[in-house]
Amino acid sequence: MDDLFSSEDDDHLFDLDYNPYARKRPLSRLDRDDYDETDEEEANRQKLYLVPYRWWKEAQRSVADEIVGILYNVLSNYDNADSEIVLDLRKEESSGTRVKMDEGVSSREYALVKEALWLRTLKWHNDSKTSEEDERYHCVGEGQSQEVFPLQIRLSFSPGTNSLLVTISLKDNAVDFYRRACIIFNSQSELLQIWDFSGQTSQFVMNEIINLSKISPGKQGKEVLLELHVHGFFVFTNKTDERLAEPMKTENSFGKSRVRMNMNSDNLSSQLMLTNTSLSGSGYRGIGVLGLAGLQNLGNTCFMNSAVQYLVHTPQLVDYCLGDYEKDINHENPLGMNGELSLAFGELLRKLWAPGAMPVAPRMFKFKLAKFAPQFDGYNQHDSQEFLAFLLDGLHEDLNRVKCKPYIEAKDAEGRPDEEVADEHWLNHLARNASIIVDIFQGQYRSTLVCPVCKKVSVTFDPFMYLTLPLPSTTMRTMTLTVFSTDGIMLPMPFTITVPKGGRLKDLIDSLSLACSLKDHETLLVAEIYKNQIFRLLDGPSDSVALIRDDDKLVAYRLPKVSETCPLVVFSHQQLERPYGFGAMAPNWKLFGVPLIARIENLSSGSEIHYQFLKLLRPFLMPVEDVVNDYDGDETRNTVNENSKVEGIVSPLVSYSDAGPDSGEENDVHLNADFKFYLVDKPGSSEIKMNDPVPISSLTKNLDVTVHWSDKMIEKYDTCLLSSLPEVFKPQLFAKRHEESISLYKCLEGFLQEEPLGPDDMWYCPRCKKHQQAIKKLDLWRLPEILVIHLKRFSYSRFFKNKLETYVDFPIHDLNLSNYISHIDNQLSNCYQLYAVTNHYGGMGGGHYTALIDHGHGRWYEFDDDRVFPISEDRIKSSAAYVLFYRRVREM
Repeated sequence: MDDLFSSEDDDHLFDLDYNPYARKRPLSRLDRDDYDETDEEEANRQKLYLVPYRWWKEAQRSVADEIVGILYNVLSNYDNADSEIVLDLRKEESSGTRVKMDEGVSSREYALVKEALWLRTLKWHNDSKTSEEDERYHCVGEGQSQEVFPLQIRLSFSPGTNSLLVTISLKDNAVDFYRRACIIFNSQSELLQIWDFSGQTSQFVMNEIINLSKISPGKQGKEVLLELHVHGFFVFTNKTDERLAEPMKTENSFGKSRVRMNMNSDNLSSQLMLTNTSLSGSGYRGIGVLGLAGLQNLGNTCFMNSAVQYLVHTPQLVDYCLGDYEKDINHENPLGMNGELSLAFGELLRKLWAPGAMPVAPRMFKFKLAKFAPQFDGYNQHDSQEFLAFLLDGLHEDLNRVKCKPYIEAKDAEGRPDEEVADEHWLNHLARNASIIVDIFQGQYRSTLVCPVCKKVSVTFDPFMYLTLPLPSTTMRTMTLTVFSTDGIMLPMPFTITVPKGGRLKDLIDSLSLACSLKDHETLLVAEIYKNQIFRLLDGPSDSVALIRDDDKLVAYRLPKVSETCPLVVFSHQQLERPYGFGAMAPNWKLFGVPLIARIENLSSGSEIHYQFLKLLRPFLMPVEDVVNDYDGDETRNTVNENSKVEGIVSPLVSYSDAGPDSGEENDVHLNADFKFYLVDKPGSSEIKMNDPVPISSLTKNLDVTVHWSDKMIEKYDTCLLSSLPEVFKPQLFAKRHEESISLYKCLEGFLQEEPLGPDDMWYCPRCKKHQQAIKKLDLWRLPEILVIHLKRFSYSRFFKNKLETYVDFPIHDLNLSNYISHIDNQLSNCYQLYAVTNHYGGMGGGHYTALIDHGHGRWYEFDDDRVFPISEDRIKSSAAYVLFYRRVREM
């Protein structure tokens, strides 16, 4: 037959064999004895003749009982617009209606006549000149009868495109349909499906040869409708053809795209329009959009639901799991899960893409997950990114096409070009790992280590599944400490410093030393204060600063660099608390203020302790009004001379050299009256008298001294300076007037910058023959088809957890990594487009995960467990973004 296709390239996209005898077999009494209606299979194997229909009608008139032939043609004379698909089927039964040449399958019209009937007809007409092999009457051999009148469909994919005339054949299967349509529409990431509308909706199974004789009910008035399902839109019904006669309309708000079907068969007519609706998880019937089914929350499983929704909307993975992926399951992989996880995931994916948009309960998937990952058992909260990493790794091992992994010894670069070494490492990796996960998710980066001693350089190339980018503000930590002087000159002063978040106490001391201008003969001793006591001394240089919480209160004491044999004296303050009211308890001594610290050389008696304490208190002395206004003034004025004493306290006019521990017994009397010193020991406490010797046994350890303050001394000193102590970090003190965004590129630069290895991650230098704290540098070398970016918002330590609510400005349409990749491959694009986001709302103690998915053509949906609803593009970016998913696109 001629002129069946609009172009040679589109030949046989869909070839549908149509056997009219499978639909209607009207026979006259002339041949009923020769034909058994129940034996359709035998009839299909008989020869059929193409007879000019006009001649056949004339032949029918010459017999007593009219023999009716069947004419069947397919038209497409409707305009295509607004991304619609128009299917028009028209049947003509001996109506005599002429079909225009540009509308029908051909300008010639034929009737299909069975061999026995054809020969009997010739005999009836006594046409001895006409033989069975007459070239005017074409014989259709076995298996070819259904190709005579192929079903033709005109398809339009998007507005402004020309319609495409195609035919459908039973010789092709669904995979052939899909691949051919993808090539024609240049839409490899779109989902194409074919549906049977012959009275009961059913989807053709991939790789299955479609038998139209089984699909067609074989009754008069029935039609077979095949739908090309483009980008998720579908028409779904489980009603009979009679119910289809009623037009259905469902309002929906996600756009003007529509699927329209015009079926002209007797009085059958239906137009279905898709415009927009909100999917709330209850599902709906009729018209809908595939892939918009939610997942039920089984109890704190939002972390799992959000990650699964991202994966089931990854185009390559959807195509793979909807196909025959079971053949790739590796049951022999000891690192795998015997294919159980991949089968459970594939089944879950197919349910989520089934018609109806009904919420799915992923119980079986979670059961299989907990079977191989007990950490996800139960109903506790988990990190969505950690779950995603496990799932991708588990799917890879289950679907690894390498049944027996070869042993490959890694070779050193030895001065070879990076391109050669990188390709070698990548091929070695693929020799042991080949799966759909590796194909689309894995890339490669270059790791360079430089020894700080011998300058040895080591270059390796390693695969990666995702990039974990630290936020710039998370790499450094802001801390506030109060510095106390022990020389009796300066008041306590708070200093705010920044240290690496993974740094050590040495980093903190170095930064604080610069901030407070520490002198060469001084050192800093850091302590944590809790309930007016020293809770612990932070004197381990290698201790991690992660052990320090934001609500801790830290002080640093400036001490002279003296011999370690000098005892460290710690002064704690107590004042008498007098309860008031009826039934009040007896007065008791209560701690207050920050303890003071000093090192005392040649400590032998209590006088040295008394003197050092007064020296430490001098900066806190309250100013005395009119102490000295005029040395030559009136005697009636309150004046003091150089040697005067005020309530047993050294006057500000008296130098410390003059007020030493041997300044006189009068001073001792005042000290004894105003301050009482007690040496605290485990058995108890004993008062330290001025001239009493300090126990020798106490010289081998730190001395804890409790000082009882009299009411007079509390009034003479500014004790508020001792009691007010800032926390390590107060967020409101550093709050910005407006939220400043951090670019995703800035995060990537922080990931790729040079940094020294930590003390716990030192590298063994083969040249130095020892572990060294090398300098590490990462570079992107090979980018994957699907790029997963994890924003490191959470930090964990032994004592606390923290989440950073930093707004990251990430590209949606034009992520270009050309400036960040070291190896340029001209055949691959370095541009990516966002298609999914995992959001986390809340803090570390409790939060909630949702997923934002691009369902194609800029239509974004939010998947909140079983609730699915459309959102605008301006709602995609937020400070809740946790994991970003990009797909490679062509460079603009």
